This record gives sequence, C-alpha cells and structure tokens, in this order.
Amino acid sequence: MAEHAGVPIVLTAPLTESIDHAGFFIQMSLASMPGWMEWVIDKKYPAWRNVPTTRTGAAGTAPAGLRVLEAVLAREFGPECVAVCYPDQLLQFIGDATRVVAVSTHNPLGTTFAAGVYASIFGSSREPINALYARRMFDTIREGRRRYRFTVIVGGSGAWQIEETQTEEELGIDTVVSGRAESDEVVALFRHALAGDPVPRRIEAHHPHDAAQLVVPDTRTSFGVIEMTTGCGRRCAFCAPDLHPRISIPKDRIMKAVRANVAAGNRQISLATEDMFIWRTDEAGLPFFVPNRSELLDLYRSIVEYPGVEQITLSHATIAPALVDPDLIGELSALLLDRSPIRLPSVSTHPEGRVLAPLIGIETGSVRVARQIMAGKALPFDIKDWPHVVLNGLAILNQHNWFPVCTLIVGSPGETDEDCMATLDLLYEAERRGLRCMWVPSIFTPLVKTRMQNGEGVRETRHLSRLQWQVIMQAWAVASRIGLQTTWGKLSFGVGSLVLWAARLRRVNGPNFTWPLVQFSGLVPERWLERAGSIYGGRPLPHVTRDDLLATVRPDWCQAITAGRGGTPWSRSRRLRMAAL
Repeated sequence: MAEHAGVPIVLTAPLTESIDHAGFFIQMSLASMPGWMEWVIDKKYPAWRNVPTTRTGAAGTAPAGLRVLEAVLAREFGPECVAVCYPDQLLQFIGDATRVVAVSTHNPLGTTFAAGVYASIFGSSREPINALYARRMFDTIREGRRRYRFTVIVGGSGAWQIEETQTEEELGIDTVVSGRAESDEVVALFRHALAGDPVPRRIEAHHPHDAAQLVVPDTRTSFGVIEMTTGCGRRCAFCAPDLHPRISIPKDRIMKAVRANVAAGNRQISLATEDMFIWRTDEAGLPFFVPNRSELLDLYRSIVEYPGVEQITLSHATIAPALVDPDLIGELSALLLDRSPIRLPSVSTHPEGRVLAPLIGIETGSVRVARQIMAGKALPFDIKDWPHVVLNGLAILNQHNWFPVCTLIVGSPGETDEDCMATLDLLYEAERRGLRCMWVPSIFTPLVKTRMQNGEGVRETRHLSRLQWQVIMQAWAVASRIGLQTTWGKLSFGVGSLVLWAARLRRVNGPNFTWPLVQFSGLVPERWLERAGSIYGGRPLPHVTRDDLLATVRPDWCQAITAGRGGTPWSRSRRLRMAAL
C-alpha cells in the first residue's frame, strides 16, 4: 500500500472486542471492569494486546459482525476497496482515497446490562476498560479526519448506546446504523458516502427474513464465531434480538465458515445464537422449544471431526430444553467436553476438569416478575413453575458437566422486596441442592426497540435496596466459591473485599451495600447476620421433580417432544401421568 494512498473503505472495531487468544473471560472482564483496573488484566494476561495480522498487514481477526459487513461491501464494491484493520493501524490505512471509516462495536460506552453496574461498583466512573479503548479509537479516527475527508459510520449491537446518549458529535460520527449489514439500506448508505453525498444521521436497516439473505463470512472471526441462528421465539420483553425472525443457518454454510477459520489459523469455533436448541426446529416441524436432536448432534459432530478444530465453546442457550431432552445434554457432552477450553476442576468430574458453560438467562426467581417480563421463558412448561424449571434444569446440566453462566436482572421495573427474596430463595435452594453455575447479576437497563424500552431502571448503584444488593453479592459469593479453592484464598479474598469497602466502596454504593458485602466476605457467619436482621436467610422451596413438571405439559406438545427426541419413549411414570390426561 503506497504511503497515504489509503483504502476507500476502512473497517475497524475496538481492540478489546477483536482479541480472542486469551479466552472469553478476558473479554467479559474488559467489558465490565472499570478503566482504572486495567492493570489487573495486564498482570493476568500480559500479552492480551497481541493480535494476528495478514500478509498485507490487515487485521488477522475481527468480530463476526464486522466480517459480515466486510463481505457485503466486498461483494458490492470489490475486495480491493475494503480493508479491515485494528485501531492502532487506522492511520496506516486511511489516506487520500479513503471515503468511509466504519466501526462495528458491541459496547462503546459501557451501558449494557452488566458493564455499567460492574464498573460503577468499583469506582466513580461507569466506563469499563472496553469503553476507554473505544474512545481512544474514535480519537484516532478524528485525527485521521483532520487530514483526510471521509464519512464516519458506526454500527453493531452497541450502536444504540451512541444513539441513546446522543454522543455522535462528541465522537465525530456522521451516521449511526441500527440493524443488519446485509440490508439494502446499508449498501445504499455506503454508496452515497463513497460518492461524497450527504448521509443521514441515523439508518434503520431491516433484518433478513430467510437464510438465503444472511451473509456468512468466509474469513477468520474473533473466537471463531459463526452465526448459527437469529431470533428466538420466547418473546422476553427486555430483549432486542428476540424481535428478529427466527432463522437457522444451513449446515453447509456453517461448515464453510469453519473451514475458513481453520485455514486462517483459528483453532476455536463458537456458534453464535440466542438459543442453540432452536437450530433447525422449524425445518423439522417442531415447536421452537423442542430441540432437533439428530440435526444438532450431526452439526456439532461435523465441527468436532473437522481437522484443525481444537476448541469449541457454546454461546447462548435456554434451560427448559435440558428438561425436555436430558439425553441430548449427555450426548452433546460426550461430543464437546474434550474440546472445551474452560476448566473448573472444583466442580467438574471430567479428568481434566473441563466444563461446558453456555450463557443462560435466568433473570429472576420471582414468578411474578418472570410472568411480567418473560412469560415464554419456561416453555413448554408454565412460567408459574419457573424456579423448579431452573433447579431441575441445573441438576441435569451439572450431571453432564455443564456449569452455565446464568444471568440475573436486578431492579426490573416494579421489583419489590418480595421479588428479591424469591430470587434469593432460588439462589439458596440451588446451593442447598449442590447445584452450581456462575451467576452473573446486572442492573436492569431499558434497551431501545424492546417492549421495555420505557421501563425505569436503577440509575446509580447507591439507589439499590439492601435486598437487591444481597441478590448481587450472594450471586457473586456462589461464583467465588467455585473459583477460590484454598482456605487461604477465600480468607484473603474476604478480607480484601472489606478493605476495599472501607477505602472506597462504601462511599460509592451507599449504606445498603454494607451488610450484603459483609455476608459476601464470609468473615461473619451468615446465621449471625440473619439472626441480627442484617440479611435475609431464605426459605426452602418445595421439591418438584422433572416428572411433575412434564405432567403439566400439553398433550400435543408432548407428541412434539417425543418426535424431537427421535421417538425416545417416556418413563413409565410419565406414561401413566399422560394416560390420566
């Protein structure tokens, strides 16, 4: 590339969203830890900024959404007109010929469900590390713009943050795009920008309605992410992706992307989805909540057996399908467990301590709140049994070394102390039964274009009630017990949390934070705190079995479940219950 000649279309993304060599947990940390704690990441992963480049000097890996945009633009304008680079390469690729710099970002300002609360808990700034790197990237783009004339376009799943905060002018952005890159609106936008025509401030891009319209890039993506499905079907009121059509990407196109990732040096594959269990359910004539066992197993088997694939990680899932088809969980474990890069020897029975850890939204233990914000989450079971669906689902998952990352939403509109106590009851009951997962609590954030976009969330952590804080701290306590194995480690962690509270956190998070933190530290017996009225101790939940739950399922759905399981017969008790219906 000649000096300062530049490329007509330059694509980039924050470095923190492009890396993949240090594993998923570093990206979670970068997206949630405050900027002043970057030194912790540096100490744990000193080489996290090392990223691959191609023979031409371009970015060797990039987020999947950016790769989709690259493929669309290369098809429309020619591959020679498009370059993907890392933020610190921008001034090498921007030049006289550059007409557009486009950014794909997932969390540019740190206002997602988890990021804002996690960052603000540890300091006065709500900006996580990821947001700081995003701002530095925009500073570099502005530096290039002072020398060359080009349009700045921002899209990706985090574009709504810029739109909501109206920070376009502050960040030097001309157009914010909401929606998919494959749309005619996006192609027209870039055509106008390349011609130097005026561009609109905002673009709403439509979502494709069939798999043929979806673009699956044949280039290396961060973490080997390959889109598996769009949409979901459970209609949670707080969720934006669920508003999209439910589409399954055909297996041959997924495998083509697997081959491309491996050929480019990637050894890890992750199928991106809102729920892995809905893949090709429509094609099999099954309700979305009944997994298509045979095809799902065939897909993952093909990936496992593909030469060069060494690691496979799971994306999002729901918990009800574990009850619908527990044998599927066992068969997936037999296929995938040896390829999982995640190890939790404290809980896993795998010889090498490997576990599978999909992200599963639990959100609440309150039936009242669940009915209000996610009535379809338990299907084919009734939402009134939600806590029992969760407990039975976790039992099946844990049995097969699935220890999911389970999200909780704290502060849903109208949430009461009774709702918080119901969630704590669920957490305590899971502990009593020896069930394990990585609970990840976050404060409700009203996402635009969802049915709860006008819901009122908790603005600052200091406004949380004591019970809301207890939900957060109890969830973290469970996660820390999985990660901290030695008595000394637990003791030092507990003492350290109290020192941090005394030095900083008590001023940031308000008085309701104190006793839940003391409970979290583990230095004071919980029964003492409960007896003093400082914390809520929880109520035991009744024991409801999987057979009890199956007996409540509609008969026509039961037939579909049997079909999805390949005709696997019900247990004798189940057949008797169904006969009674």
